[in-house]
Amino acid sequence: MGYQPRARAPQDYGHRQERSGHERARAKAERKKQRSSRGGYASEEKHVPTLEEAADRTLSSLRILGSQRFALPPFYEYFDRWLANLEGVLSEFESNPEVKVDERYVKERSNAVSNVNVQLRKARRNEASRAEKAQKLSESRSLLGRIEREFADKNKEISKRRSCETSRLSQEIGTLKEELNRPTETKKGIFGFLKKAESPEKVETTQKLRLAQEHLKLVELYFAAEREQSRDEYEKLKQLVTNQTQDLQKEAEGEEADLSLEHREAACETLSKAVNAFLERSRHQEAENSPNEDSRLKA
Repeated sequence: MGYQPRARAPQDYGHRQERSGHERARAKAERKKQRSSRGGYASEEKHVPTLEEAADRTLSSLRILGSQRFALPPFYEYFDRWLANLEGVLSEFESNPEVKVDERYVKERSNAVSNVNVQLRKARRNEASRAEKAQKLSESRSLLGRIEREFADKNKEISKRRSCETSRLSQEIGTLKEELNRPTETKKGIFGFLKKAESPEKVETTQKLRLAQEHLKLVELYFAAEREQSRDEYEKLKQLVTNQTQDLQKEAEGEEADLSLEHREAACETLSKAVNAFLERSRHQEAENSPNEDSRLKA
């Protein structure tokens, strides 16, 4: 029998075996990781609240919504968001697989939501009317200020015209008096006495002076009457606007409160009672069904 030489293994055979071993180990670890990951996902599935848990969560949210106070007027700007939050709370409760709402709950829920919608619409209209009153009050106060300014400006204008007119007349009177005070020629009378000559110019100047003085008195009376008339008109208008402002102020007093708060509280209280009543009926129904289920199991 002849000699058969043994086949030699390739030089990289050991390396290939080593690599294959590593690859198999890595693949095994990857499969294990995937199984573990799938198991982890299964254990991390979302917990579905029980009927009791869902009811407790809903009642807690309703208490928060019922006592929620809005920060600043106008409060009606918050109504839509509040209603959306209320609908969200109820929808979350009703969409729970453990919650099988009955006809009574649906009716009570619909009535409560419908009523609060109606009340919030009324509150919205009332707040809009209140905003109009506030705007009128602001305009009335501005009108009072404008009346004051216009009266002061008119008084200044009357005083300015009076000053100009009286100054002109006073200057004219002074000039005429100077003319009258100038020396005049004297003549002897029939008995030898001296007497002043009454020239036509002097007579005319005297007449002008008398007219100017009368005119000055009339000007003083005219401007006094104009000022009195201006004050009367101002007082009447001011009193009218003041009364209007006071009436608007009385209407505005105490109207800064949120008109929707009591209606929102009542709605959430009604809904809480509906949830509690439904929960009680569900418990009662479950208690009634439990003996029948036990009997079927024994049979």
